[in-house]
Parts: sequence; C-alpha cells; structure tokens
Amino acid sequence: MEKLILIDGNSIASRAFYALPLLSNSSGLHTNAVFGFTTMLLKLIEEEKPTHFLVAFDAGKVTFRHADYKEYKGGRAKTPPELSEQFPLIRELVQSFGIPQFELPGYEADDIIGTLTRLADEKGLNVIVVSGDKDMLQLASERVTIALTRKGVSEVDRYTPEAISEKYGLVPKQIIDLKGLMGDASDNIPGIPGVGEKTALKLLHQYGTVEEVLSKADEITGKMQEKIKEHAADARMSKELATIFREVPMEMKLDELHFAGFDGPTLGAMFRKLEFKSLLEKMDLSSGDGADEALQATVEIEIVSTQTLGILANEFPDVEAVHIEIVGENPHVSDVIGLALLTSKGKSLFVPAELLDTPEAGALRDWLADEHASKTVYDMHRTEVALHWKGIPLRGVTFDVLIAAYLLDPTESTHTLNELAGRYNLSPISADENVFGKGAKFKVPEIGPLSEHLSRKADLLAKLKPVLKGELEKNEMNPLYYELEFPLARVLASMEKQGIRVNADGLRQLGGDLGKSIEKLAEGIYKGAGMEFNLNSPKQLGDILFDKLGLPVIKKTKTGYSTDAEVLEKLAPYHEVVSSILNYRQLAKLQSTYVEGLLKEIRGETGKVHTYYQQTIAATGRLSSQFPNLQNIPIRLEEGRKIRKVFVPDEPGWSVLAADYSQIELRVLAHISGDENLKEAFLNDMDVHTKTAMDVFGVSETEVDSNMRRQAKAVNFGIVYGISDYGLSQNLNITRKEAGQFIEQYFSVFKGVRNYMDDIVKQARTNGYVTTLLQRRRYLPEINASNFNLRSFAERTAMNSPIQGSAADIIKLAMVQIAGRMKREKVRSRMLLQVHDELVFEVPEDELDLMKRLVPEVMESALALDVPLKVDVSYGENWYEAK
Repeated sequence: MEKLILIDGNSIASRAFYALPLLSNSSGLHTNAVFGFTTMLLKLIEEEKPTHFLVAFDAGKVTFRHADYKEYKGGRAKTPPELSEQFPLIRELVQSFGIPQFELPGYEADDIIGTLTRLADEKGLNVIVVSGDKDMLQLASERVTIALTRKGVSEVDRYTPEAISEKYGLVPKQIIDLKGLMGDASDNIPGIPGVGEKTALKLLHQYGTVEEVLSKADEITGKMQEKIKEHAADARMSKELATIFREVPMEMKLDELHFAGFDGPTLGAMFRKLEFKSLLEKMDLSSGDGADEALQATVEIEIVSTQTLGILANEFPDVEAVHIEIVGENPHVSDVIGLALLTSKGKSLFVPAELLDTPEAGALRDWLADEHASKTVYDMHRTEVALHWKGIPLRGVTFDVLIAAYLLDPTESTHTLNELAGRYNLSPISADENVFGKGAKFKVPEIGPLSEHLSRKADLLAKLKPVLKGELEKNEMNPLYYELEFPLARVLASMEKQGIRVNADGLRQLGGDLGKSIEKLAEGIYKGAGMEFNLNSPKQLGDILFDKLGLPVIKKTKTGYSTDAEVLEKLAPYHEVVSSILNYRQLAKLQSTYVEGLLKEIRGETGKVHTYYQQTIAATGRLSSQFPNLQNIPIRLEEGRKIRKVFVPDEPGWSVLAADYSQIELRVLAHISGDENLKEAFLNDMDVHTKTAMDVFGVSETEVDSNMRRQAKAVNFGIVYGISDYGLSQNLNITRKEAGQFIEQYFSVFKGVRNYMDDIVKQARTNGYVTTLLQRRRYLPEINASNFNLRSFAERTAMNSPIQGSAADIIKLAMVQIAGRMKREKVRSRMLLQVHDELVFEVPEDELDLMKRLVPEVMESALALDVPLKVDVSYGENWYEAK
C-alpha cells in the first residue's frame, strides 16, 4: 500500500534541538538537532515503510500572512545560532537519505504540507504528517493522520478525526476556530484575551465556529461577552492566520515524492562527516569507498619465513617505509598482526606477527630499536606503545604520515590511509573494514590477503611521504611538525609507558566510604519521601516526586516524568529531598565510573594505569585521554577530588608535583588582541575576572561582589569559546536580551578584543583559514558561504580557534622542552600526565627543589607573549595533595 510521509522540517528540528543536550563534532559544529532529526527519520522509515516522502521547510521569515498582520510570529525569540547553524546540515542529511525536500518563498512548511495532503487525499494516498505544531490537526482526514511529537521527537501522538473528536470534541476543521478564539502565543496570534483552551472548547461545543460565537455574543453573559465583542476582529484575523493555505502554487507532483529507501554508502558518508559513530556501528553501513574495484597499485610481495628472517638484514638499508598493523583501540592491550617493509625497489617484505618473538627475528628487532635506522611509519606514537608491551622498542622514526596529515587538515575527522590516498590522488587501497570486517564480524584474514593489504599500506606510506613533506614546507609548518608535534609523540609514548601508580587499597577504601555516604543519602531520601523505592528507576522516582510529593512537573518523557539533572536542579528549591537525590547521583557516578572503572584499568604487572593520549583528533590541537580518561576526573565535589589521593608516586619517599597554567587562554587572547585593558590585568597580576567586572560594571575593585565576578568570569571564558547570547543566558540563567547587553558592554570596554575578532574574520575570508601563534591551521571552507548559518558558525570558529589552539600549542611545546631539559639534567623525575593546562610529575626528594624551579621556568618561557605566562606549582604525597 502506498504511503506518504510529510515532515514539518523546521518544527522537528526545533523540537530535536531543545530535547537533546548540545552535542558537537570534533570541528565544534553543533549536531544535537541533526542527531534527533536522524533518529526520527530512521524510526519512521523502519516502522512506516513509506513509499513516498517529503520534508518541507520554511523558506524565510516573511510569508503572505505578514501582509495582513505584520506582527505575525513577532513575539518569537531569535533562533539560537547553535540551532540555526544546523539547518544546512539537516538539509544535507535529508538529501543523503534520498528524501525529497521542498520550500517556497512566501509560504510556510505548513502550507506546503497542507497542499500535498489535499492532493494525496484526492488520489486516495494514505498520509502521515509529522510535526510539533497542533495547527496541523486541521488537516486530519480519513486518509491523513497527524503525528504530533511529544517532548522531543522520538515519540508521537497520532491524531485521526476520531482521536481529535475524543480529545477535543471537535472535527478537524474546528481546530482553526479553536486557534481563532484562544490565539497562539508562539505565532503571536492574539485571539480573544482571557480565552484559554478550556473556554474556547466550551464556546465551540455550543456554537461551532468563531463566526457563530461572534454572532451570538449577546447570549454570552458576564465579562466574556464584552471581551468577545471588543476583540471580534482579532478573533476573525486569528482564525484566518491559523488557517493552513492548501493551494500553494507548486509544480511538484506526488510521483516526484517517490522514496525507494536510502543508499547505505551515501548515508554512511554523511554519518561519518557528522561523527555519528553509534549509528554507523548500529546500522553497519558500508564505507562505500569503491576501493576494491579501483585498486591499481601493484607491489611485489615476499612473505618472510623463519628460514629467510636471517637474510632480512640485507634489505634494511633499502627500506623506505614500514607499516606495523595494530589491532585494537587501546594500544596498551593491542595485538600486532604483522608488518610490511617496503624497499626502494618497490618490493614488500611481509613478516607475520608470530615470527617477531623468534630467535631468528633478532636482527629485525634490533633494526626496529636502532635510532640511527631511518623509518617512515603511520602513527609512531601508537605503534611504539603497542610494541613496548611486546618487549620491542621502536626508535629511529624520522617521518610520521599520520601526524603530517593531521596538521595539514585537522578538521578531517579521520586520516586513514585509504582516505589519504583519495585526498592526495594516489592509487586507492581497501578500507580496513573491507579487509577485516568490523564489530562482531572482525576477523584477521589469511596470510595472502593480509600480506597484500599491509604491503599496499607500506607502499602508500612511501608515496605519501614526499607529498606530505612538500605540503608542510609550502604551508610553513615545518617548525610545528618537527619541533612540536613529532617530538611530542615520543614524549607522550614515554609518559604512557611509564604510567601512574594507583593505590588500589586506597581506591577500594574510597569506594567503601562512598558506599556508606550513598547508603546514608538513600536513607535520608527514603525518610523524606515517606517510603523506600528504587532510586535508580526514573519512573519510580518520578512517581515519588510528582505524584506523592506533588512537585511541579517540568517536562515529560515517553515513559513518564523526566527526572534528569536539569529538572532536579530546578526542583531543588521546592523540597530538600531533591538536593539529596542530586548528591546521590553524583556519588553513585563517582563510585561506578571512577572507583570501579579505575580498578579495572590497573595493569596487573605494573600496578599502574596507562592512559593513551590521542594526538590527532581535536581540530584545536588539544590532546584527549583514553583508557582511562584521566583528564575527566571530577574536581568540583570534594568526594571527586579525593579520587586524586589514590594516584601516588612509583617510588617510596617520592612526591607528586603538579604545575598548572593560570588562565592561559585569556592570556593568549590578551596577546593576540593587544587589548590594553586585558593586558593591564595580567601585567599587574590582577584577578582578571575582578578586573573585567570593574571595567564592565564601572565600579572599583572593592565594589565588585561575587555575582559580578561570576558574570564577568562567564563572559570572559564565553568570549574565548565564541559564546552566543543564548549560550551565555543559559550559563548565567538570565534572559537572552540581558546576555546580549552584557556581551555588548564587554566589547565596548575591551575594544581590542572586538577589533581582533573583526580582523580575524576578515583574515579568514581572505585566506580560508586561521592560524595559531605556532602556525597551526584551522580551515574554514564555509567562511564565505552564502548561507548565513554556515557562515556565522565559521566566523565564530575563526574567532576562537587561534586562542584555543595557541593555548594547546603552548603546553605541548612546554612538554617537549621539559622532556629535553630533564634529559639534559639527567634527573630521575618523570613526567606522567597532561590534564588540560596542568602537567603532573613524580619527583624524588633530592630533586624536588630543582623540579620546583625547572618546571615553571620552562612552562613560563615556552613561548614569549606580551603578557607573562603564570604557572602555579604544588606538590605532595599524592596528586590530591599536589593540588
């Protein structure tokens, strides 16, 4: 049976945006509305199996309705940029699904949908209209069902004419009369003041239409009669405004809305761009790179055996590239499944992994460990860590293809070898998932296809090296590569191999203490609620809070009441039990994620945790930590800070030393912008947030109260991260208007910052990218886009990338310099961790004074700025005491 689905694009995008927390990809582009839209499309396709499909969008803010009523939709708040920047992505998403889309200047999506439902109804086609707007109910008919979203987009309530009659006692066309009487604040439709839904329904049940209500006004008693007569014109106009126009002049025919299903590779490419990894895995979408059919490179392959390992050394001088295949996300527990060495003669020597541990492989192991034997590899950092746990050192790497590719375009989400082949117009190779499979289907292939795949990778490394070296040279990025990122990879590997000791008994004791606190909180909650219940059940908790205790309902979910953190924070003033529930959740998360989670990550043979720093992920240049994530240990709660107590030195009598940059991003902003007011704060060693509050509010230092400083701090850091009036209003719990005024006042005082932001956007428009102080590039292809939303996002990225990226560069540069200085000083101290703007060391007692001087000295002089870099240093018996 043929079925047409019509989606109100703007309505669903807005619902998805406000229903989901702000999400963003590695480029910083917000994607929560796109994600919500995606899940809704997938669910509709799976459950409804439509044969025809259309997503309708509003073409602009001005429609034919504005000709009669200029204030139409005039009360609506400006669309947050975090949402508006996602509309181009949503349109691109719809296209990647193969779903037709349509918009027409002067008309709303409602009118397009209304016209198509009329045409479909006439042709006997079954239709489902998906929207969040109750106005759509007027379109319901025997063949047209209206699916209205609840809070969010994952669940809908379906309305047929029978369902409308059951709920409202009306026929679908009377929905227009309902809006005519009660108005619609969201569209700025006035209606009759004082007439809500209840009154409007009562009038319509008696009189049927707006016109009949107005003609029978004399029969209505009390003040309502006066209001009806006084606002009769408003009621007529409101009904007219609420009426969906069903004669839109559109040439599109129903046959053009045919939907044959989505193409897996096309949709997969879009999901990869959006970084929807969970959906890619769940749907098992093909990579669609077509590499298998397009393989052109031919490599002579020799599979090395135990007998030929001995003469392998003769080939080492001619090796141009070596590819070592590592399987598994975490290199500390990964498997090496083989390596391929490509010689200058175009010959590949494939060594199966099982041969690496044999006595005959001694010469190969020695070559891998020889720092004088030059090697080109892919991901030196990861490879060095993985080989370390197999007792094989890796030295002598002179070029890392992955780091070079990442620096040349950090906005790309991945830099796999088959992707790099396409990027630089080289002969393609198969994607790994086509060779190994993925997820549950992963399997190491037989030696023939495995040797061919790894040999092609080694061949590609050799071909990519001169191309990437040339690009680095052309882009003036050699210092960034050779003096920062490349040596940093070795520093990170060294830190990770060293690891940091965890006092497992202390961690278990902390877990026990947390358990007691959790139990005590639970008892208090049960007492306050008057009964015991499952605290981890949102449904039972909702029943207690809203049914038993009668607290106001903030929002609902598909299963009942919402009890998320945002809701509980709003409910906290109403009942003391709510604060206890919030504390309970925080402590429970500490227990499960950081106590139990860390215990699982302790490596048995070392008694340490060995994190892994991803160096080639963030477009800003920041490092991210995994397995476990030691950059994310909570420090707001005292109980969270106590987790740092279990991180202890590896040697008795040693100390943990922590060195933390103070407000490095704001200091970078002061340098880059040259703003005299901002520079003054740092040159005079003032509290920058107090100084900002003084300047913005026009008060003396003694007059700055805690609230002023809090607001100043929010706008200071907000400016660094390109915050909008919407974002600042959410942070400070003030109106968008107030937030906008605050930002304008800030710029009126810090004119140098405003000038910098104007200038950097102009520079981005000219160059197509912005750079950090160390010439790290961030490309902004949308900076000159005609689409306002894409362009405005690129402008904000242009403003904040040089600041965030320079701060990341500085601490990484400090790490490289400190590692070199420690080596020259021949100290026993070890650098263990980088946590955002903080470095953590373990230090013997006799080196403590030296390291207390050495570390801040190097960090504060890592890069010369117009304002001083400041580092706070502390130490103690564990990481907690060092802070």
